[in-house]
Amino acid sequence: QVQLVESGGGLVQAGGSLRLSCAASGRSFSRYTMGWFRQAPGKEREYVAAISWTGRDTDYGDSVKGRFTISRDNAKNTVYLQMTSLKPEDTAVYYCAMRGAVYGESSPDVGKYDYWGQGTQVTVSS
Repeated sequence: QVQLVESGGGLVQAGGSLRLSCAASGRSFSRYTMGWFRQAPGKEREYVAAISWTGRDTDYGDSVKGRFTISRDNAKNTVYLQMTSLKPEDTAVYYCAMRGAVYGESSPDVGKYDYWGQGTQVTVSS
């Protein structure tokens, strides 16, 4: 059974930084592309970033480009999201997700991800 457990969320002032972690178990982590999404109250789930199974390819949503960095450590079965220059509009529940297809490409499509964590709250105060 696949489990994804996020951590690292919290309350931070605008301009600050946070690093989210997502620990995976139950599957060969190094074979799967990972993504981060977020959802604010009353809004649809939004694509944040994705990283290929090798870690060599990364992709970002337009709203976070230049501020967020996704990375992974396949030896630790963990994916990270380093967030800097945080803005109040970054406030949301952040979810990590694992693509269903082995060696699948990075994708912003929610439907491409079969496994999801429970989410971690990030709140940015102005």
